[in-house]
Amino acid sequence: QVVYQTPKPTGEVYFTETFDEALTGWVLSKTKKEDTDDDISKYDGRWEVEELKENSMPGDRGLVLKSVAKHHAISSMLAKEFIFDDKPLIVQYEVNFQEGIDCGGAYIKLISSSDDLNLEYFFDRTPYTIMFGPDKCGEDYKLHLIFRHKNPKTGEYDEKHAKRPDVDLKKFYLDKKTHLYTLVLKPDDTFEILIDQTVVSKGSLLEDVVPPVNPPKEIEDPSDKKPDDWDERPKIPDPNAVKPDDWDEDEPSKIEDLDAVKPEGWLDDEPEYVPDPNAKKPKDWDEEMDGDWEAPQIPNPKCKTAPGCGPWVRPMKSNPKYKGKWKAPMIDNPNYQGIWSPRKIPNPDYFEDLHPFKMTTVSAIGLELWSMTSDIYFDNFIICSEKEVADRWAAGGWGLKKLVASANEPGMFSQLLTAAEDHPWLWVLYILTLALPVGLGVLFC
Repeated sequence: QVVYQTPKPTGEVYFTETFDEALTGWVLSKTKKEDTDDDISKYDGRWEVEELKENSMPGDRGLVLKSVAKHHAISSMLAKEFIFDDKPLIVQYEVNFQEGIDCGGAYIKLISSSDDLNLEYFFDRTPYTIMFGPDKCGEDYKLHLIFRHKNPKTGEYDEKHAKRPDVDLKKFYLDKKTHLYTLVLKPDDTFEILIDQTVVSKGSLLEDVVPPVNPPKEIEDPSDKKPDDWDERPKIPDPNAVKPDDWDEDEPSKIEDLDAVKPEGWLDDEPEYVPDPNAKKPKDWDEEMDGDWEAPQIPNPKCKTAPGCGPWVRPMKSNPKYKGKWKAPMIDNPNYQGIWSPRKIPNPDYFEDLHPFKMTTVSAIGLELWSMTSDIYFDNFIICSEKEVADRWAAGGWGLKKLVASANEPGMFSQLLTAAEDHPWLWVLYILTLALPVGLGVLFC
């Protein structure tokens, strides 16, 4: 029997949430999503604090997205702001797609600090610093890491997307188990993404994001135009070539095979198709409206045993005299200048940011989601700077959930029966597997 106790952080943290004490400190959005039909623009999706449907522990509760085809938004202020300076950022939380997932997200947003931040107006265009977590629609299974980078020249923000994980994410969305998602951002401008404490993606904020943080030093000159006499043809027809006198362009590509002989037994007077003798005119056939009724055509049964039916025609063969339209042979173009490209000029928008880790300060966390599947379960959020703190926090939440789920797994025999219900052909394999040793025992004994 697993005894659950609400996890307690063991070190410095910027935010923790277990939801075991309801929604204290969380704010529901009261605004609308812009550029959306009025009937679905409100953030009126319902949230509840509940236990897991399966493998629950008394006292352990989480935040559950309850509505289908609605916008949901809920957020909370951090205990203290996270400033991107000399400490790593570690974000970790649990997700369970209790009903699977058709189309929807379970990602979080770390909301950027601002003087006018009001969580009651948290919506899709509220400035965020980082977006992280799972998302799925159709057969596209994603695990987002997006950060908003400030252009040091213009002050504008661009979204940078980390490369996709190299692992198959499908099972994490469909197995209805609780999974632990962890993001580690380091001051050396590297990142790691973990699922269930296993690294699934890692890289550099400078090299492994799209579009790149830093623009190219040079760009193509937009005012440079290709000269009218620029020749990009590597090969040209030989201007000195002359069509041979004996080249006959009138010869057809195919001619009758004069050596062909009609096969014996060919039925010249029999058609390939005949009226179906068993067909009967429908009772509701109206000859005045539908015209004269004719039986549908079927292959002539007499032709099945004969080499062929109908008038015999000599087959065609390739004409050995055929040469086709004469064309001059191709030669290297003496005037070839290569593929033209505009000249390069210094990029007026170029800048170099060697430390994209230094992002906009974060002061709140939020979930702003749309889903076509309900009962998405969130639990045990933590934001800190030490991996050991996040790991110990996970042991008191996700670790216990994993233990309970493993203990409740069906036995081998039950799993085999369940698999056979989904794939009946497995019964044949089971029978053969059991019958083979019994048959061999009888044979040899």
